[in-house]
Amino acid sequence: MTSWRHLFSCLVSMSLALGWADAAAAQAWSRFRGPNGSGLSADTLPATWTEQDQRWRTKLPGIGHSSPVVWGPLVFLESADPENATRYLVAIEAGTGRIAWTREFPSSHFPIHARSSFASSSPAVDGDRVYAAWASPEETLLVALDHRGQTAWERKLGPMTCQHGFGSSPLLFEDLVILNLSQEKAREKDDAAPEPGPSQILAVDRETGATRWSAPRTSKTMSYSVPCLFTHPDGTIDLIGCSTAEGMYALDPRTGHPRWSLPLFSMRTVSSPYEASGLLIGSTGSGGGGNYVVAVRPGAEPRVEHEFRKQAPYVPTSVAKDGLLFLWMDKGIVTCVRLADGSQAWQERIGGNYSGSPVIAGDKIYCIDEDGQVVVLAASDTFQLLGRTPLGEPSRSTPAVADGRMYLRTYSHLVSIGRP
Repeated sequence: MTSWRHLFSCLVSMSLALGWADAAAAQAWSRFRGPNGSGLSADTLPATWTEQDQRWRTKLPGIGHSSPVVWGPLVFLESADPENATRYLVAIEAGTGRIAWTREFPSSHFPIHARSSFASSSPAVDGDRVYAAWASPEETLLVALDHRGQTAWERKLGPMTCQHGFGSSPLLFEDLVILNLSQEKAREKDDAAPEPGPSQILAVDRETGATRWSAPRTSKTMSYSVPCLFTHPDGTIDLIGCSTAEGMYALDPRTGHPRWSLPLFSMRTVSSPYEASGLLIGSTGSGGGGNYVVAVRPGAEPRVEHEFRKQAPYVPTSVAKDGLLFLWMDKGIVTCVRLADGSQAWQERIGGNYSGSPVIAGDKIYCIDEDGQVVVLAASDTFQLLGRTPLGEPSRSTPAVADGRMYLRTYSHLVSIGRP
């Protein structure tokens, strides 16, 4: 009888645990730009709010541009000490804003772009662990911690050559953690500096961190894109990436085997690809202009369906919903186009400068400008400016949305709005 009672107790515990995991997964924003990098949430949130309406505002250790990710009761993000480049991985209670734990990882200080930070990558998270990556010229580190902050595994992946600083973020697929490890093209440098490692897409085992596959990539200039997944009608899944050398390309996410590539891009790829209305959206650009966005029709013979050159963003990743693509330009011009035929619905100058990417919650688009003002537009084929709310500090981050709440990161704070 005791054994049956014990078995029944175990089954109940497992059922409760699985139920909690399912509920947490439904409330998750588990990677940069949320589900499959789409930047979409069905949650409805206010267009404006006051400081008194904020659920909480939490001071972070250090500063950074890392965007938050969410799983169940915890929010995770990276930060760093700007003086000595010590990296912090921080877990915050979603309900209260209290810091649950902080882990420190020493690193070395090195030159980065004035608009970058030592914590520009976003973690990825599942029901067991949170995964984070950062790099210096001497070493690239990929770590997995459980939700209590204890190290599950740690991988050293070699030196990194990156002119503007490291910014790659991991994504999860089945039992794999996948990371874009792009390197700058080799150039003359101090003989004492470490040789750059190979550009690659790397997949490691979620449980152990052991390498499962590595797909070599050609280097021209560093790609900061976070790949996404595309499922074909027959169930075949492609891992979609973007780089200057290979353009938009597809790999088998289980093996890293190449499937196709379209050499579309002439400049750096900073934004991340995503799927919208059966198309794959990607972009290329530079600080000097000439940016453009492509919409690719995947299939046996992938082809470019549309190309958008007028007021295309360089750094921000665009966002799409219900057949409408919203191009949010770095210099504060937003353009809405129809993916069915490529026609323009509207274009408006809203002002400000932007490094973070827009997300859509319900029927509203949210984006934080570099001064820390949250600009909200209607996700519609008719232009509507719905609100502007200052966060009180500059920001170069992308919001996260989960379980009826939005999380907005400034340089040194995380702010939560939404349901109690």
